[in-house]
Formats: sequence, structure tokens, C-alpha cells
Amino acid sequence: MAERLPLLQILRTPPGPQATLEPRAGATVEWPVVADRLRELAAARARSAAANSPGAVAGRCEFCGVGIGEPHGHLVDLPRHALLCVCRPCYLLFTHDGAGGARFRAVPERYLSLPAFAQAREAWDALQIPIGLAFFFTSSASGRTTAFYPSPAGATESELPLEAWSDVLRLLPPISQMAADVEALLVRRRDGQVDALIVPIDACYELVGRIRRSWRGFQGGDDLWREVDGFFARALERAQGSLV
Repeated sequence: MAERLPLLQILRTPPGPQATLEPRAGATVEWPVVADRLRELAAARARSAAANSPGAVAGRCEFCGVGIGEPHGHLVDLPRHALLCVCRPCYLLFTHDGAGGARFRAVPERYLSLPAFAQAREAWDALQIPIGLAFFFTSSASGRTTAFYPSPAGATESELPLEAWSDVLRLLPPISQMAADVEALLVRRRDGQVDALIVPIDACYELVGRIRRSWRGFQGGDDLWREVDGFFARALERAQGSLV
């Protein structure tokens, strides 16, 4: 099974100026003009917010350049398959459907627990995922749902057939409502217990990074599984009150 790079890579280069927004009603809107205006507005709002909210600056917004701290939001740059760290004003600019055209999409913040997934064991088995930890998301470009599972080398795409995905959707309709590109189904099976959640896509890549840093030896080691346990504990806590 060949290993591939993660679909979404955290890149630190600001978005390029070449792309254009999808035309509406026969008119073509040049992206650089819109982007410049959005950056001006976002930078002004961010400077105002920063002046009234003291705190350490951890980096810079990759959209407008203002200093940002932790936590902060993310945008998906779809053509570049990149995740951008952004300030709150820039993040909010792209939370409405269609705000980023065909290029940018804000990563949602919702965590939704799916305890009913434990009853879909046959559907899960039919997916033929080789380990008990995987995440699934749909690409808006291809319309295809792909499975990834963490490994010492990063997120590895499953090359096994996923025809059974339609059975999973039939048993758990909320999964079909996941936002393409920016939300994922994250599943862990261990010792007969199943944890399944809909999470932001950046949470999946946070987990991938933690696994890469913590992996020791052939099976990962105790530190790795403590990291995974801690991650799921925090995710399930955030999903409390949002059960399906």
C-alpha cells in the first residue's frame, strides 16, 4: 500500500493572487480586487480587536498579515489543498456559503458525537479499513469520499474499496450533512468500544501531527496512545450536548 502526502498540508505561504472567483450572471470578478478589499477590512478590524484584547502573538494571519494568537481559525485554500491560519475577522468573512467563491472555505468549529455508529459495525467492517482509527471526508472537486488513517509517516489514504460508504450514510444520515472539504467523520474502535464524531478537518490533522511526533517503535508506544486518548477525551468533551 503506497503512502501519500496528506490532502491538506499546513503551508505558511500567503495565498497567491492568480485565482478568480466564479462568475455570476455573466460577469467575471477578478479575485485580486476583491481580496485586496477584504484584506483591508479584515486588517482594520483585527487591529482594532488586538488593541482591546491583550495577549501574546503566536504568529501572523496568512490572509491579512495581522498578528494572531492561540487559538485561531483556519481557512481551506481549495486549489492549493492548503490550510491557512487566520485571525478572527478574516475567518468570519468566509463563514457564509459562497463567501470565498471556489477558493476559500472556513473550517467549522462544531463537534458532533455519533454514538449510534457503534450499531453500524457491519457497515464499518465492509469499509475494510486496516486499523481501528480513521477519518473520512468528501472533496467538493471530485465528489468522492476518501478514507485516511494516521501513521508514523502522516495521513495515509486508504486504497481499499469504499463502495460500502453508501450503507454508512443510510444508517447514519447526519454523516451525509457534513460540509465538504472542511468537516470529517473521525472514528476509533478499541476494545469493543467505538467513538465516532463529526469534527473540523483541522482537528484530524492535529491528531495526525500528534501521532507523528509521538510514534515510537513498531506499534507506537505508550506515549502515542496517551496522546490519542487525550485527544478523543477533549473532542468528546467539546461534543457534549451535541449527540445524534
